[in-house]
Amino acid sequence: MEQLNLLLEGFSNALTPMNLLWVLLGALLGTAVGVLPGLGSAMAVALLLPITFSLDPTAAFIMFAGVYYGGLFGDSTSGILLNTPGNSSAIASTFEGHRMARSGLAAKALATAAMGAFIGGLLATTVVVFFAPTLVKLATAFGPAEYFALAVFAFLAISSVVSDSIVKGLVALGIGLVLAMVGVDGPSGTIRYTLGLPQLFDGISIVVITVGLLALGEVLHIASRIHRDPEAVKIKPSGRPRLHRHDIKKALPAWLRGTAFGLPFGIIPAGGSEVPTFLAYGTEKRLAKRRGDIEFGQIGSIRGVAAPEAAGNATAGTAMGALLALGLPTSATAAIMIAAFQQYGMQPGPLLFERSGPMVWTLLASLFIGLVILLVMNMQFAVLWAKLLLVPRHYLYAGITVLSVLGVYAISAALLDLWILLGVGLVGFVMRRYEIPLAPVLIAVILGPLAETELRRALTVSEGDAGILVSSGITITLYSILALTLAFTAYKHVRASKKAKEDAELINA
Repeated sequence: MEQLNLLLEGFSNALTPMNLLWVLLGALLGTAVGVLPGLGSAMAVALLLPITFSLDPTAAFIMFAGVYYGGLFGDSTSGILLNTPGNSSAIASTFEGHRMARSGLAAKALATAAMGAFIGGLLATTVVVFFAPTLVKLATAFGPAEYFALAVFAFLAISSVVSDSIVKGLVALGIGLVLAMVGVDGPSGTIRYTLGLPQLFDGISIVVITVGLLALGEVLHIASRIHRDPEAVKIKPSGRPRLHRHDIKKALPAWLRGTAFGLPFGIIPAGGSEVPTFLAYGTEKRLAKRRGDIEFGQIGSIRGVAAPEAAGNATAGTAMGALLALGLPTSATAAIMIAAFQQYGMQPGPLLFERSGPMVWTLLASLFIGLVILLVMNMQFAVLWAKLLLVPRHYLYAGITVLSVLGVYAISAALLDLWILLGVGLVGFVMRRYEIPLAPVLIAVILGPLAETELRRALTVSEGDAGILVSSGITITLYSILALTLAFTAYKHVRASKKAKEDAELINA
């Protein structure tokens, strides 16, 4: 195959001592920035972009291959250990990963995340190499109505799946949509809910919301119960970070399911990898209930880490394909990568393969090399990262608070963002107190603007005819699946409530 020959030529260019050094350097720097709470992979690429100005294009993009995936590997590390994901794409991995860490399984959670990221990234990059034409056709089939249907599907499916109460899930969704509506309305230019503050014209940063809801909210929740709940016994996270055979057997189906969720989303501009990671997490949660898996939601399930981590990196891999083949940035990180291409006078798209073919195939080969380097590096350092949990709890959560504040302030240097951080943190604290799920808030903040914009575009094209929203096979399929999902979820909730009531009556009798 022609693609295979071109890829082998790319490997011949990438497998030189100097180019391998650039991949290793990019992987180290990307992981280091990705680990920091509130920064993440997109920030890693943005911060390290000026470093490549003095490099030739091939060396620069080889380094970015390491930074690109290195930041994604690092995103989940702080989420698993500190409940503060480096990026919104690692939020879903945080739920079960942090529970595993608190149960003394931090090294295993990190190893699971590293292996899942490797598998998802490897399969996605392979798909990009061999199946780019098919991916292009799939992406071009989506119009405004399809994007809106996809967003609605994500809203309602996730809200009903991740919560034991549909009402609580919808409350969380409403909170997220309210936060997403702050700022200037793009299509009309109307200023909404800014309280007259110019600093809010651009809306509330997703970093502020993520850090406030997950990190600061967790700190406040822990502080409110520090004298009620005894401190958990800290199990020294020593031993080999490798997964045992039974762990791999348990996680492998979840890795593959997560990858299957992530692959198509990389070429669809639907908010990056947040949707597939939450869908992968929700799927594992449903399967865990069916199996009677008591680990899920309690001590932490290895499947709950494996699936979303594989989904996130699979999305990142096909997003790189969409960027190179179409010039279409489907995530924040991919959008920043466009700036890297443009600084060298290149425009991603179909002509890029013709005009700069050797450089593109060297970049794709470097993605494979970077994944291997990152897997080895993160598997070996899993125990080292896990030792963060040995820090006394009051020092640890004080450090999380400081890092959260510094991470938010470093982005915009705005005092208002710190006040918003505190407010969102209080909201997160209240939500934890009343057991309202956090995931719908985050997915609504991320996809809310997209849903609103695409709805308006669809209605503008149809001159106000709402029938356009269900006029294609894709929209009808999505809404049909959504209706079935909601009906099945409601049935399960009613059945579970009825069973709990019957059990209570038996106990009282």
